Amino acid sequence: MTDHWSVAGRTFTSRLIVGTGKYKDFEQNAAAVAASGAEIVTVAVRRVNVSDPTAPMLTDYIDPRKITYLPNTAGCFNADDAIRTLRLAREAGGWDLVKLEVLGEAKTLYPNMRETLEATEVLAKEGFLPMVYCVDDPIAAKQLEDAGAVAIMPLGAPIGSGLGIQNRVTIRLIVEGASVPVLVDAGVGTASDAAVAMELGCDGVLMNTAIAEAKDPILMARAMKRAVEAGRDAYLAGRMGLRKYADPSSPLAGLI
Repeated sequence: MTDHWSVAGRTFTSRLIVGTGKYKDFEQNAAAVAASGAEIVTVAVRRVNVSDPTAPMLTDYIDPRKITYLPNTAGCFNADDAIRTLRLAREAGGWDLVKLEVLGEAKTLYPNMRETLEATEVLAKEGFLPMVYCVDDPIAAKQLEDAGAVAIMPLGAPIGSGLGIQNRVTIRLIVEGASVPVLVDAGVGTASDAAVAMELGCDGVLMNTAIAEAKDPILMARAMKRAVEAGRDAYLAGRMGLRKYADPSSPLAGLI
């Protein structure tokens, strides 16, 4: 059976979501998306041209009829700016499935959870379907779900750091407590990080810098695709239990 996941009534087979920033050009970005097998790309409304036909457009390279665009609020530091940005995105492209991120300050790019929760409530009431970037806190994650988030997206590590999943315990707790999809968002640096996220039971992984800043972005995109698939298979297979001591693969009884 084909493995798939759903968010807000929309079903996808790829569990890898990729970004559209930091690439040398749209052509390289499109090639990376193709190599990754991703069916969703995030688009920073403030930074990527998706509506001005007189300038180079991302849509000329990544077909929105084949790839789902997920407008995001990158660069917003309060709820009002994030809400305004997504309203503009809906006017420009009709998007209602969106990625919400409201940052606290520029050094860590950690989420401002008070502003994030406020924006989630407003957007949900206005008919948006917000997938929400948040801290790796199971209590905050549940509050966002109650406020109308259609997916919870806890950070694995600071945005763009490449440090990998820093707290597996809280990510697992978020997964166990959520009734909406959970996707690790931020901090992935290499393929093994993506596999870990999937082994924890996450529905997917979102990344940008790990692919865009690789020496060979296309090859890294392909590696990430395989890592996500392998991590998902390992989660479904059910890993062996942990033991404090060695346990021989072959029985020791009856040895000569």
